Amino acid sequence: MDAVENLEAAIAIVEEARSVPLSASCVLNRSEMLQLLDQIKLSFPSDLAKAISILRDKDEILESAHKQADGVIAQARDEVARLVEQTTIVANARKEANRIVAEANAEGKKNQEEIDEYVDARLATLEVILNKTLDVISKGRDQLGGVETKHALSDLNK
Repeated sequence: MDAVENLEAAIAIVEEARSVPLSASCVLNRSEMLQLLDQIKLSFPSDLAKAISILRDKDEILESAHKQADGVIAQARDEVARLVEQTTIVANARKEANRIVAEANAEGKKNQEEIDEYVDARLATLEVILNKTLDVISKGRDQLGGVETKHALSDLNK
């Protein structure tokens, strides 16, 4: 046991000792208490030497701890700067991507409108051709059936 543990044991013995009636005194086992006090006395030099050594090393330990803390802080700052830079790069990339998508959508809409106009013009031309073809077919059928155009017009006037 070290000095502190022995002192705690001595205090416990005194606290647990039987009281002398009508007195503040107590009954202790003299040999047990002396043996404990001798152990405390013997352990003091080694504990004291440890304490002195710790006090001597305290400044070196504190300086080492400060250096380590400064290193950790520097690493953290570097990491924060790197993350901020990445965040900026990502934000710029997103802006550029949104611009490209908007540009592509506008171009696609323009192309769709041009295609619709072209198809509508082609369909209008086809409609005219088909109407003329239907007229020719109708006239051809009428001629085959023996109906003259003059007679058909005269029937309409009636």
